[in-house]
Amino acid sequence: MSPQSVTPWYKQVWPWFLLGLLGVSIFASSTLAVMAIRTSDGLVQDDYYEHGRAINVVIAKQERARELNLSAELRIDPLTSDIVLDLDGDVHPDTLYLKLIFPTQDDRDQQFVLEHVREGRYLAQGPDNLRYRWYLQLQPDEEDADWRLIGVARFPNENSIALLPGGRSESE
Repeated sequence: MSPQSVTPWYKQVWPWFLLGLLGVSIFASSTLAVMAIRTSDGLVQDDYYEHGRAINVVIAKQERARELNLSAELRIDPLTSDIVLDLDGDVHPDTLYLKLIFPTQDDRDQQFVLEHVREGRYLAQGPDNLRYRWYLQLQPDEEDADWRLIGVARFPNENSIALLPGGRSESE
């Protein structure tokens, strides 16, 4: 009988392959855990309960805009970033506040003050290089507004965007 030569385990391929898979999975899960801890969740608001209770106030603002026969056409020039807004309705305040709200990241939200130049036309200098889909809110006061117009737009967009009381129409 001849003795068989047995190679030690560390010279085999399969144990190192299995240990490598285990090491890769530990590294990947650790990396994902660190990323989850360090980045904030922009989709969940800290005061979500208060926002939920305030939905009736938002509906009342949109109903007030409907009572005043308000609607607006918004254009943002993709080259010069000029914001031009034409407001139709019974009121024309001296300034309007336009909020651009990004759907998933609240740190990308922007607000602009539009100045009344003539007969329902408002102007402001807008943001550069708008991309993707945004929610739009137009109101006469920054905090305590009497009415609100809303809309949805996808940028860049050379067409006009309708801002309506309560109805969202997306411009492609």
